[in-house]
Amino acid sequence: MSKWILSLLLPFSLISQDKFTSFNQKIKGSDITFKMISVPGGKYTLGSAASDKDAEVDETPAKTVEISDFWMAETEVTYDLFQLFLDETKDPGPHVDGITRPSKPYIDFTLGMGKVGNFPANSMQQYSALMFCKWLYKKTGVFYRLPTEAEWEYTAKKSYDPATLSNALILGEFEWFADNSDNKYHKVASKKPNKLGFYDLLGNVAEWTMDEYESNYYEKISKGTKDPITQKTKRYPVTVRGGNYKSKVTDLRLTNRTKSESVWNRRDPQIPKSKWWNADAPFIGFRLVVPRKSLKPEEVETFFESVLK
Repeated sequence: MSKWILSLLLPFSLISQDKFTSFNQKIKGSDITFKMISVPGGKYTLGSAASDKDAEVDETPAKTVEISDFWMAETEVTYDLFQLFLDETKDPGPHVDGITRPSKPYIDFTLGMGKVGNFPANSMQQYSALMFCKWLYKKTGVFYRLPTEAEWEYTAKKSYDPATLSNALILGEFEWFADNSDNKYHKVASKKPNKLGFYDLLGNVAEWTMDEYESNYYEKISKGTKDPITQKTKRYPVTVRGGNYKSKVTDLRLTNRTKSESVWNRRDPQIPKSKWWNADAPFIGFRLVVPRKSLKPEEVETFFESVLK
């Protein structure tokens, strides 16, 4: 991974040079506000030891790695927020240059499950989620991106007690999954928050990460690595983390990984198929991260040029 990409994944004091605290982000000209929760970095065990209940073949051996400070969104990105990016007529001023907006959806990707009123945005490809992050940076001046796999897992492991994960009834107090979802996603933050204050981290809709999917991810990461990431070199597969409203309770594991597939967009009639949407993946959404390390505007632009090419 190039040095400039690594620098963008490290933490910075964008919100405050002295206090690393949670903050609320308001979209100027709208009534939309969302909360970013501070996640202090540290060392943790990436993957699972062979004796862990959470272990799978590609999750051993476990490695100790280090994560830097970052902020993560309290909830998954909602349609109310995502719609400002999708529809230029709804985008509150000032308008920004250098942003390409998604093509108009050709079917109702929500399948009637809901848009307005804090439902999670869904069915976008990783490219669309990343372009949204660029739009949000232009709107706010805050460098938003997707979490790395390691950041997501680090947060999840600090967010849940083992007793919660081993009991479907208790887990149902926090997450929407196959047992309680009625085969649809639900409004964000309609269940209890986890220990760190996040909602729907393991359920509702699954969440895009920055990383290209590698089946031997846990084997390839070296012990002691700081802020590990698998740099994306191709469109498929990319790693998705967390369960969703269709997931079995046994799939709501902290180390469970899903790889994106082109079949998620098999119904797309366009040639070539859309790089924005997944017509057959209503279970996919995303959550935002802000790293804590300061960086120059030209570095941010270079980052987006790289991940969006």
